[in-house]
Amino acid sequence: MDALPTRKAIVVGAGIGGLCTALALHQQGWIVSVYDKASSLREAGAGIVLAANAMKALDVLGVGGAVRKAGAPVVQADIRSWDGKLITSLPAAKQAELYGTQSYVIHRADLQAILAQAVAATTPIHTNQQWIDGQQNHGVVNAIFKDGTQVDADLIIGADGLHSAVRERLFGHSPVRYSGYIALRGVCTQEELRNATTGGGFEALGPGRRFGLSSLGNGRVFWFAAINAPQGSLPSAEERQSELLRQFQGWYNPVVSAIEATDPSTILAHDIVDRPPLPRWSSGRMTLLGDAAHPMLPNLGQGGAQAIEDAIVLARCLRNTDIPTGLSAYEKERMTRVNRIVRMSRSMGRMVQLENPLLIYLRNKLLASVSDQRYISRFDPIIGCEV
Repeated sequence: MDALPTRKAIVVGAGIGGLCTALALHQQGWIVSVYDKASSLREAGAGIVLAANAMKALDVLGVGGAVRKAGAPVVQADIRSWDGKLITSLPAAKQAELYGTQSYVIHRADLQAILAQAVAATTPIHTNQQWIDGQQNHGVVNAIFKDGTQVDADLIIGADGLHSAVRERLFGHSPVRYSGYIALRGVCTQEELRNATTGGGFEALGPGRRFGLSSLGNGRVFWFAAINAPQGSLPSAEERQSELLRQFQGWYNPVVSAIEATDPSTILAHDIVDRPPLPRWSSGRMTLLGDAAHPMLPNLGQGGAQAIEDAIVLARCLRNTDIPTGLSAYEKERMTRVNRIVRMSRSMGRMVQLENPLLIYLRNKLLASVSDQRYISRFDPIIGCEV
């Protein structure tokens, strides 16, 4: 088949998925423009875990080395009870040896900066541009923005997150599914935790609550807390630190120390939600990617990874074929995998947020009994995947 003429793509959203899509399409010879409604590229959030599948995908995009330099490798991952007793240690070193790379934790802002710098070398990133519609006519799709800007392209990719405007335009409004718990996140420094022995990264599990902590690189520590609560019961910004200290009073020392060491004004709080899977992601010359297509709960640490994988697969499926055929292949290759991870993430959330003492006891016994090989085998379809 003769090479297709150079094609143009518009990516809506300059988060992790959108920027990776720009890199992947550029590698395939596309002319790409990225549009984001934010006034500047400042990624909200704290840390993000990038397992082996994400790191290998970032290597394909040419930015894996920069991410490793800016982040921190996961060298230890313990599961503990709320009072610090070790339940089990996950086989991080064995997985790194098996997959040829460690998992990494990096600040979301650092990851976005690395991706944005790589994209900006070849691709314009337009901020303060809110996408409102896409009109398809005669093999062209016209992107319309709130300020009146209109841009023609061969393809529009909605990578605009959980509350995707592109998704709603294509498939209508759908309510989010609340998980039953809220999450609070923060960053402090390793120096501020100097009197709190962490023993490496860990998650501590208590009744209806858990707390995770890991090194973030550059002397920083990332933590998150997940607390069972009715939907809409997030504490105010002024109350977040005091509520956390109340919820985790008496817990394993690094938990309380990390909360106390964090600037209260920087603590983030969110309802944890996803959406039911869609039967399709594409319509004509418009498609979805990442959280816009398949938002998932964060319990497996795969939200960002799956967006990165989407980007590479989408670009590959569009190579040397027409757009409808390419989008159909993209959905066929990706939907079964990501929908499985959405289901697994919800199942994992139910397990780690248990409140019943007997069920907690049985869960902890089960976790302690799982061999390294069984754990690796269980998650190999996710972490061992190379797109």
